[in-house]
Amino acid sequence: MAEDTSYHHQRWLKHFEAIDFEIGQLAKVCQVQLLDPGNIERVLRNDMLVCGHQNERAFAKMRQLLMMHYSVRDKALVALGEAETLALRDEIIERLRKRFGDDLGTLPKTG
Repeated sequence: MAEDTSYHHQRWLKHFEAIDFEIGQLAKVCQVQLLDPGNIERVLRNDMLVCGHQNERAFAKMRQLLMMHYSVRDKALVALGEAETLALRDEIIERLRKRFGDDLGTLPKTG
């Protein structure tokens, strides 16, 4: 059973990573600090003023991928449960930090 859970975790991780890595690359192109408070919401509201560099095609694709990310996250919540989905999110953020450093901004402090 633990192997099955690990397999599902790795499958979801790879799926999220592919989407989120591309989002990160597009955020760099558009110079959007996605992880800064409120910026993801601004992208989802189609507010291009959040960009440091205007690139309509890259922004549109980033926005679509963000919407896809949230759709996949909702499916992961059903398949994995909240605790495992949150752990998966933290793992993905850590991997993105290693790839992009602080280019994507900083998450607000919690707790």
